[in-house]
Amino acid sequence: MATSSHLNWLIIRNNNAFLLKKRDVKKPFSTEPNNLASVSSYRYSGIVHKKTLGVVPAADKKGFTAVLKKGKYAQRPAKNTVRVDFKAGPRRSLKKLKNLLIGSKYRKGLTQAALRRASAVLRSQKPAPVKGKKAELAKGKKPE
Repeated sequence: MATSSHLNWLIIRNNNAFLLKKRDVKKPFSTEPNNLASVSSYRYSGIVHKKTLGVVPAADKKGFTAVLKKGKYAQRPAKNTVRVDFKAGPRRSLKKLKNLLIGSKYRKGLTQAALRRASAVLRSQKPAPVKGKKAELAKGKKPE
């Protein structure tokens, strides 16, 4: 017998293996898969919903992968996840992700959070700018 996602959330919200509780923090963090905001809340929970979405870095560190959990196969774990790679460049990849989510009518509230997470993943893959004397030497300038 399948239970509702609301009931499941009421059961696991205060006690599960993915919670990160800290002192003086009202809303605990969560490390569960497919949680776009890394916050322990019903809206972003990747455990209780039939259809979820996760954005992770691609295996080769170029681009990102969207991990979709399909509601149709909720009781069949081997078939319920689909991975879609996005490697076409930052702007085009974000546009493709948005079109995928809007076109498949995939939990409208998660669209903006997914774009933010994908953008953060892409930003983390950029090389950091080098500062200091070594940077000047690399550019060909002479140190004074």
